[in-house]
Amino acid sequence: MKSPKLANKKVTASTQHHLDIAEIKEDCVLLKDGTLRAVLLVSSINFSLKSEDEQNAIIAAYIGFLNFLEFPLQIVIQSRRLDIDGYLERLKKIEKEQTNELLRMQTTEYRQYVSELVEIGDIMTKRFYVIVPYDPLSDRQKSWWKRLFGLFAAAKDVKLSQQDFIKRRHALFQRVEHIVSGLASMSLKSVLLDTQSLIELYYNTYNPDIYNKEKLVEIDKLRVEE
Repeated sequence: MKSPKLANKKVTASTQHHLDIAEIKEDCVLLKDGTLRAVLLVSSINFSLKSEDEQNAIIAAYIGFLNFLEFPLQIVIQSRRLDIDGYLERLKKIEKEQTNELLRMQTTEYRQYVSELVEIGDIMTKRFYVIVPYDPLSDRQKSWWKRLFGLFAAAKDVKLSQQDFIKRRHALFQRVEHIVSGLASMSLKSVLLDTQSLIELYYNTYNPDIYNKEKLVEIDKLRVEE
């Protein structure tokens, strides 16, 4: 049973209100406490197929990478259903432009086979992410009083000026460059996620059931009514 007061009360708080993310812009994530995050998509290597010398070299590089770190990192492994919609659309375009009837039929059968294989087999793919943080409270050049004030300010939503955001973003991307270099020493390729990719990543993470049904529009195609 619901009381009349609760029944007539409108829910004003959205889902975003309960998330730590304040904004995603300029290829980084701004949290409500004023800290920033950058996300790297990292490749993988098959360690078991490497020779003993290669394995020892990778382990040594990994130890050096860990000793090099002066700030925390977060490693996320995400499994998601294989998305081949773009590939199927390209096949459909090739199918329509094909002038040879036999090749057109073969393209159609191949497209249908791949689509059914992924749907029936429920093929999953793994992606590896490294989240690089920047917290101004960890800046050792700050005085004790400034760090103490920042600690109390972090308890509520922090409004950053554009100038402060630019400074923190620059410091964050300096860390990203070091991480990319360290990963490269282990033969791992990494790519910094841009704004569009970050939005899609978090949208997929928080909406796994509807991600494949409701595709996001690219940010450069969004229209904002004034």
